[in-house]
Formats: sequence, C-alpha cells, structure tokens
Amino acid sequence: MGSLPPTASGLASPLAVQRNGEKPADRNIREVVLGNIQFDTWYPSFYPEELVGREVDRLYICQWCFKYTKDRTHYVSHTKLCSGQHTPPPGREIYSHSLHSIYEVDGEEHQLFAQNLSLFAKLFLDNKSIFYDVTSFNYYLLVHTFTSPPSTPQIIGFFSKEKMSWDHNNLACILVFPPWQRKGLGKILMGVSYELSRREDRIGGPEKPLSELGRKGYMQFWQARVARAVLGLKSKSTLSVGEVSKLCWMLPEDVVAALKEMGVLGAKKRADGSAILWKARIREWIGRYGLDVEPRTSEDGFLEVWEPGISGEN
Repeated sequence: MGSLPPTASGLASPLAVQRNGEKPADRNIREVVLGNIQFDTWYPSFYPEELVGREVDRLYICQWCFKYTKDRTHYVSHTKLCSGQHTPPPGREIYSHSLHSIYEVDGEEHQLFAQNLSLFAKLFLDNKSIFYDVTSFNYYLLVHTFTSPPSTPQIIGFFSKEKMSWDHNNLACILVFPPWQRKGLGKILMGVSYELSRREDRIGGPEKPLSELGRKGYMQFWQARVARAVLGLKSKSTLSVGEVSKLCWMLPEDVVAALKEMGVLGAKKRADGSAILWKARIREWIGRYGLDVEPRTSEDGFLEVWEPGISGEN
C-alpha cells in the first residue's frame, strides 16, 4: 500500500463539489473503492506516478488508514491486517453524540495518515489547491458508528485547521465523503470549528475565498447560528452586529453577510454607527421559510477534558 512522500500533501478550498455530473478530463484516477463502497472521483489528485501510474481506472483506499493501492489483491491483504480496524481512529476523541464522533489528529504526530487523507480528499476538491506541510495542521475526523454490523466506526469526512492562523481561520479545508453528502453532516464539522474558536477565545471563520457551494453551505449555517443566538436572548429586542459576533464567535463580516441575506438588518444605526438587527424580523424570517435553526452539534457532546492545541492519545 502506497503513501505520499513526506514533503508535501494536497489541500483545496473549502466545500468544492462536482458540478452537474461533469468529470474533468484530467482526472488521473477514475474511481475509488473505500472499504466496500465504489464511487467516481471528481478531480485529479497528487498521487505519485511511481506508485500508482499516470492514469488509474480504479484505486483502492483503506477505510481506516487511507493507504492506497491499484492492486486488489494487495488491498484485500492489507485490510485483513490493518490495525485500524481494531482500534479507534488516530488522535483523541473530542466529541461524541448519538452515532457521530469527532477525533482531533495532529498532522505532525500522525503525518502519514494526514498525507494519505489529504491525497484522498483532493479527489473530490477543486483545483484551487496548494502544497503544504501537514505538520502545520490539525485534522478533525467525522466518524459515524454503524449499527450493522454492531459498533463499526467509519471516517466519513473531516476538516483541517492551521495550528497557527494569523487570520483567525477556524477551518482550512472541509469535506464530507461523497457517499455521505447531502445529509447535513457538514454542519457538524462547522459547529465543531466554531467551538474551537470559542475555546481558543478567538472570533474566527473559514479560510477564504469560499467556493460558490462553500458560501451557500456556510450561509445556511451562519443564518441558523445567528438566529438561534439572537432569539436565545430574552432581555433584548435589538442587537448590534458586534454583539452578535461575540455571541456566535463569528467574524463581523460573516455576521453581516448572513443578516443581509436574511433581510433583518434595521435601517437605523446606533449612535456609535453600529448596525442594528431586530429579533422580531428574525422570527418572521424563520416563520416565512419554515426553517429549523437547531444545531447539528450538541453541547453535551463535547468532552470536558478537551483543550484545543494540546495533543494526546485516547
């Protein structure tokens, strides 16, 4: 089973997506097998030609460690022996609720795993990519526990985050793997990224620019987050953008973008020039579209012992 040379890996802009079923002609790998699921790729990745060749019809990916091979026999042999099937994912568990868990993985401590995960993710992320050293990132794995067969964990998505971001980015790259998309699972990852901001005591947001689909996904998340926070305050009928920013740990410009799209900003401003939003308008907005603004993450799911930036195993 192959692995990326230790000098580089692939990362793309947040929330890229296959458009209208089109598959770029320059894909170097046509389809992948992840565990027992086979599906098409969307974009080229940086798998080394000396290990997989220039063009591959099918690449086999281990669902536990993300090592890869184009040889089915090698794949079957590896999956029988991979230690990942008998142990939790790498890193430490920081969140667990219902059937979903989040594991925090230090890219420096688990470099080979992070490189292989990045290579796989690039197959479904667009061409706005850069090379980077995985040691500078933490990875947050979304793990689903399937009930049949009992207690079978599967990594179904992740987001990455720079360990040190001068722009206060709480997320660099995000992907829910294709078989599990369109189920609202990306909102779990987004919710965890903002919990990171809260615990680090730094207002933050995703790395920009966002893709078209990325902006759409985040806009829905931001609108629900803002509405939930504002309506949760019983003592005020109006709030400023700055107050909402602090409530939600969101960048002011992201708050403004969400409020403008919702159409709930008031025409008047406070004496200090800050924009005002009205709770009544937010209630009307929710009622008009019949939206559910409940979070996909549960506060009770975050483990109390978790402190961002402190690595450690389970």
